[in-house]
Amino acid sequence: MLRAFGGEHRALTLQEMANSAGITKSSAQRISHTLQTLGYVRRDGRAKGWVLCPRVLTLAYAYLSGNALIEGATGHLQALNTATGESVSLSEPDGTQMVYVARFPSHKAFQIHMPLGRVLPMFCTAAGRAYLSRLPDDEVDEILDRSSLRPLTATTVTDRSRVLALIAEARETGYSRANQECYRGDLTIGAAVMGPHGRPVAAVNISGPTSRWTLEDLAQRWSPLLMETARAASSGMADRIALPGG
Repeated sequence: MLRAFGGEHRALTLQEMANSAGITKSSAQRISHTLQTLGYVRRDGRAKGWVLCPRVLTLAYAYLSGNALIEGATGHLQALNTATGESVSLSEPDGTQMVYVARFPSHKAFQIHMPLGRVLPMFCTAAGRAYLSRLPDDEVDEILDRSSLRPLTATTVTDRSRVLALIAEARETGYSRANQECYRGDLTIGAAVMGPHGRPVAAVNISGPTSRWTLEDLAQRWSPLLMETARAASSGMADRIALPGG
């Protein structure tokens, strides 16, 4: 029921919450009462429905504050953000999607807002393709089988064979690319963060606007440092990544 909220669904009726959770209205009423007692939702007379309360954020904070990957990667992400001057993010897999759990935005003009907790499909994001590129083929196929390959922009790659080709390219080069596939004007390159058992656990990505970059220029300029950052986040060996000219 909590996941039903968000975006344009700021306020929901009891029936809408029930429909989203696939439960009866009476069950939704009991659950909403419990959530209200816990301080996670409240009735909003002006919105004519139930809305989330700020206390919901404590659930996310509990996860973020205890995440060893985020804590270990933060210094490397900050260094990458400083070196490139562009937005840098860390995302973790959740089913067929990537959840953005850390972000260091560019201080330059960039119109895309990417809050923590934003969820985007694996198949059309640089982060997702980077993650998929380090999985065995059968696991990639299984994830794509469960994915809805629908376009988010006019340039979203939805043809499965092309998606697989882009994943194969990332496997060969060590980084992935996405050309305005989730947001118009957003160019992104990503690299996988590996866990201790040789499996991907997350991905780092750099986003730059079309007003400053072409995808080829962004990749050529920053993919080496991106991959170095992903390796440092994977191993935890380096306390500081050498920056260009440093």
